[in-house]
Amino acid sequence: MAYLRLNKHYIHQHFLALGGIEVLLLLLIALAVQHSQFFMLGANPVSLDDLQGWLPSLVFALVLSCCTLSMGVYLSLVREGFFSMVLRTIVSFFLLGSMALYFVDFLAGGEFLGSNLVFWGVLLSTVLVFVVRLIFIGLVDIANIRRRVVIFGAGTRALELVNALDGHTSKLAVQVVGCIVDGDGPVAVGDSKRLAAPSNWLDFVKREEISEIVIAPDERRSAQGASIPLNALLDCKVAGVPSTDVLSFFERELNYIDIDTLKPSWLLFSDGFKNNRRHLLIKRLFDLSLSLLFLFFMWPFMLLTAIAVKLESPGSALYFQERVGLNGKSFKIYKFRSMRQDAEKGGKAVWAQKNDSRVTRVGAFIRNTRLDELPQLYNVIVGEMSFVGPRPERPQFVAELEQAIPFYSARHKVKPGLMGWAQLKYPYGASVEDAKNKLKYDLYYAKNKSFLMDLLIMVQTVEIILLGKGVH
Repeated sequence: MAYLRLNKHYIHQHFLALGGIEVLLLLLIALAVQHSQFFMLGANPVSLDDLQGWLPSLVFALVLSCCTLSMGVYLSLVREGFFSMVLRTIVSFFLLGSMALYFVDFLAGGEFLGSNLVFWGVLLSTVLVFVVRLIFIGLVDIANIRRRVVIFGAGTRALELVNALDGHTSKLAVQVVGCIVDGDGPVAVGDSKRLAAPSNWLDFVKREEISEIVIAPDERRSAQGASIPLNALLDCKVAGVPSTDVLSFFERELNYIDIDTLKPSWLLFSDGFKNNRRHLLIKRLFDLSLSLLFLFFMWPFMLLTAIAVKLESPGSALYFQERVGLNGKSFKIYKFRSMRQDAEKGGKAVWAQKNDSRVTRVGAFIRNTRLDELPQLYNVIVGEMSFVGPRPERPQFVAELEQAIPFYSARHKVKPGLMGWAQLKYPYGASVEDAKNKLKYDLYYAKNKSFLMDLLIMVQTVEIILLGKGVH
């Protein structure tokens, strides 16, 4: 096998080699910065035979490498392309890396690393790492660095998984070899993807270089011909080829939780869906600091936006709506008005539509640039919202959606946000079906939320704003 399984993640041997090269490169950069009079800016350079020069360099290399792994930089090359890798690297080096290095230096008394090493080291590392990765992309076919998986099951559930994977083929790190028919049950998968059950599973996975077996049979009783070859799958697991249930596979590879497969027991017993006190404190401090910073720099744009809204159409520049927040509690969300004053005659809530005729010219501009969302900084400051979380919905729609979509209320177990995982992964929607698809991503965020994930969402939201995706 060409993979190493580390903490439920698969790392290809090519990326292991790239990671090793980058650690060595970072070490050499740190040594060069400490050894060179040019970078030290008048300070005494460190001799290469001095242990005190090697130790900070080693710490520098390891910290930046850990930040690279924490932001999923290598996997993003396969899943999302070069541009996403660039954004993740900038965040991992300039934000996480610099903060971590300064923190290490502070703990060591302030003279262990030094500001020159952190500044010049991070700057040079970013440039040279990009060069190394460009060379790597030129030498290695990224499209072929995918794990080979086989699906046990060929019914409707397996077909759903195959169709979902086919829609994301260019962004996935997996290749489906085929679907194995489980007994004499109904078959929904086409002939091209269908495989007969192997007589010897261990020989089969070795011959086909299978990295993982996804268990996705339709739910039927054993009397109806449904049976899982437990001993054979255990033999494969012992040999290093694990089995994964279909719901966990959806979550890991497609970054959403499949509503149609979801059961209440999985919500209760799976990892995640935890509100750690430390995480909540860090998130609150981060939200408060960032919202105040945004408010300090963006208030002139907010003033100009309010004036522009007032000049184009009569009515208040600001408006508010009732939205459902944490634990189902309602609150008032504030925005700059982007529609006509009479957009909702009679007070009846109406889904926003693509190319909505109710949107004014100024409104279209501030929606595309997200300027209409700036008043929600107030909601973040008072603690009703966070920077990252599921977008809050109106109570009228929530009542309808909770009746139509199972587990919809679970999204209210986390604080709503200005930006969210669903907004990155799913285009703007204005229907019950769209709300169901977005719920898949909202549940994924609620289950796996972390400070690093919030940073990742914020970085990727930059692309949404610049390209105007998901705006109506």
